[in-house]
Amino acid sequence: MKPSSSQLALSVGRRVVMACVAGLLLVAGFWTSWDTAQHVLLSKGREHGTLSVTECGDTTCSGTYDPEGPPPPRAGAPIERSVAVKKGREYEVVLKPGTEELVRAGSSGVLLAWVPLGGALLLAAPVVGGGMRLTRTAWGTALAGAALLTGAFFAL
Repeated sequence: MKPSSSQLALSVGRRVVMACVAGLLLVAGFWTSWDTAQHVLLSKGREHGTLSVTECGDTTCSGTYDPEGPPPPRAGAPIERSVAVKKGREYEVVLKPGTEELVRAGSSGVLLAWVPLGGALLLAAPVVGGGMRLTRTAWGTALAGAALLTGAFFAL
């Protein structure tokens, strides 16, 4: 039996709405990740150094920042508090231009910066699989998100 035009329109409409939801999730994940990732990935010409974390508050940790090159070390440099930052440890960092805020550098910094995108990929997978009926694409999306989050976990 051939589907009616209203059933066909409903099916196409559902797929379009689900594509918009999945796209919104992925764009939001990318946008959130890029806020930090740009400083790590495009770090040429930016100030690099080492942060020795001495204290942690509710939202930030701080410590002594020792930049590479001639500038002297300075105390009280902030970095966002996360499970990846612990008191008493040293981290390679990059200074965000125009601020005093630091972000983790190196391969672990890259993976940690992209964690929001990994979460967005995992959230988008059921939308792609269930709403758009693209099972293989959904599995690929979920596996990519899981791989990103697993890599970030082991980079800690």
